[in-house]
Amino acid sequence: MAPADETVRVRQLWQGLGLPGIVDVHTHFMPDRVLAKVWAYFDSAGPLTGRPWPIAYRTDEDERVATLRAFGVRAFTSMLYPHRPAMAAWLNSWAAGFAARTPDCLHTATFFPEPEAPGYVRQALEAGARVFKCHVQVGAFDPNDPLLDPVWGLLADGGVPVVTHCGSGPVPGRHTGPGPIARLLARHPRLRLVVAHMGMPEYGAFLDLAERYEGVHLDTTMAFTDFSEADAPFPPPERKRLDGLGDRVLFGSDFPNIPYAYPHALQALTRLELGEAWTRAVLYGNAARLFGIPA
Repeated sequence: MAPADETVRVRQLWQGLGLPGIVDVHTHFMPDRVLAKVWAYFDSAGPLTGRPWPIAYRTDEDERVATLRAFGVRAFTSMLYPHRPAMAAWLNSWAAGFAARTPDCLHTATFFPEPEAPGYVRQALEAGARVFKCHVQVGAFDPNDPLLDPVWGLLADGGVPVVTHCGSGPVPGRHTGPGPIARLLARHPRLRLVVAHMGMPEYGAFLDLAERYEGVHLDTTMAFTDFSEADAPFPPPERKRLDGLGDRVLFGSDFPNIPYAYPHALQALTRLELGEAWTRAVLYGNAARLFGIPA
């Protein structure tokens, strides 16, 4: 479990806002051997991290779930993603089992550009998947790959949110940045696409897309924290636009793979000084509406 003071700090914040808890749309649960490899990559400060990145919550699965529950996280995700073909279907099978034994997890699935993708995405939807993860940076693929066109169509038709790491943080990838996503949305304008990490560091361009397409949301994962502000600060003049998009900003943490304590992600939001109503919506109301979570 997290230290008692962390739990107290998290609970005091959402209780002080009159919330029933928090919805965290960006947490990572995946098969143990896959997560071990992810942690090893962070430990080595690999090229997609670009800097030392200590894992704050390196515990076993049951303890990580218990930590989120102790914080008062009422719903969370199991963000998982393939880095090569012939991996996504297996990950989806694991995620379905995790969601079945973890009722507060929003059943999560993923995909990769491969001929089998439409079939296993359809299967995941039929099994009750409520959110998908697309990691353009780690997967090193163009979201406009023709093999994915049927997948985007299925997700757009179903109104199923897709949390997509498409910004160029922490380091650029071949297909990261707003351009590929802008082309995708031009073809699938009804997509409920959740831009992970606020599109860091191309914040302004992704805010543009959110203002243009009503289905585009942004998650706050790692944005505004001291760790991210050091290398990719959010431009203060853009805060007004954040306020205007207050109904489409969702709280995400990147738990357990964060290099600081969980309460800091919440404090980083409150110091934006966008008001209690905005913070309540970001921490709970917006995601509750998007996913049909009761108050």
